[in-house]
Amino acid sequence: MAEVKWIKLSVNMFEDEKIRLIESLPEADTILILWIKLLAQAGKTNASGYIYLSEHIPYTDEMLATIFNRSIGTVRLALKTFEQFGMIEINDDHFISITNWEKHQNLDGLEKIREQNRIRKQREREKKKSLPVPDESHVTVTYGHAIEVEEEEEKEKEKYSTTTTENVVVYFEKSLCRLSLNQTEKLYAWLDDFNGQAEIIHEAINIADNRNKRTYGFVEFLLKEWFNNKLESLDRVKAYEQEKFNKQKPVRSGTYKKTIRQEIVPDYMDQEHVPVANPSEDAAKKQSIMDKLNQFRK
Repeated sequence: MAEVKWIKLSVNMFEDEKIRLIESLPEADTILILWIKLLAQAGKTNASGYIYLSEHIPYTDEMLATIFNRSIGTVRLALKTFEQFGMIEINDDHFISITNWEKHQNLDGLEKIREQNRIRKQREREKKKSLPVPDESHVTVTYGHAIEVEEEEEKEKEKYSTTTTENVVVYFEKSLCRLSLNQTEKLYAWLDDFNGQAEIIHEAINIADNRNKRTYGFVEFLLKEWFNNKLESLDRVKAYEQEKFNKQKPVRSGTYKKTIRQEIVPDYMDQEHVPVANPSEDAAKKQSIMDKLNQFRK
């Protein structure tokens, strides 16, 4: 990446209508400082006004809060303000770019830096190729190694293309929640563990969304389980999850029977335990009661 030591700022910057509107906000000073920091960061990136950690990794709000040394709430307020005023653009992949970047830098100067950097790298490659070698076998090994290195670099580029790594974080944040810087790095590490198969990470995110467990912790729990079980493809992951689901399903035989609530009642309510009456005993009791009533009446 070409090094940039400065960017251009207009002396009439604070006469701009948008800047004046920002100055009327409660957090005006902090927001304006963040605007200057964004311009400086875009200059460091030197990619036609884009701001990113690498060509395949956009900055998250948490990352910007860390490198700008400001609270995440303030950073989000500033980004929202800049976007509403048309000062920045944030695309679907969360990459930030400065609108009308040519107003904030010397395009010819930065293009010259990029060209110088390209020429320097080309000369370095040519110098390596022209190094003397002691014998023919060494030449074969050297060029063979160079080809292997190039192939590895191409594989890395493919692994971190816009259809894989870039979308893992974007897809997670669209589907579940925002990621911290630490969680973002961990998610990329999991992508490496699964050999760049973003579809496996996406599957974990989909399951977390469907089960209403929208946290990074649950996604990582699934990824650990799959990795420990050596599930190296999406098909194996889906088969594993289906098998788990089948085991958890309750087994039902016949028709469904509603459970009838049973009350605990005393023994005397049970007809089987009601004693059978003796007619002679009943007659004797009745006579005894009548005798006592007659005595009271006298």
